[in-house]
Amino acid sequence: MTHTALGIAAGTWGVAMAVAPVLQIREIRRRGSSLGLSLGYMAVLLVGFVLWVAYGVSSADWPLIVSNAVALAVMATTIATALKHR
Repeated sequence: MTHTALGIAAGTWGVAMAVAPVLQIREIRRRGSSLGLSLGYMAVLLVGFVLWVAYGVSSADWPLIVSNAVALAVMATTIATALKHR
């Protein structure tokens, strides 16, 4: 029971963490500039999300797959928005 509840909580929080960069996208669009962001940092995170999705797929770990797939999509969108506003 505790293991399942912890898995649900971690998966849910993982999705919340994954969508958090949307706040950064909003700020970039509001300012019209992304000069204060490190694209290198975001690229490192992007690669990490790809690796975690691959690991989740290899072990059929759905909470890991879902949270990191969402994070991957949001980070790719953040990078695209940052590049557009450079």
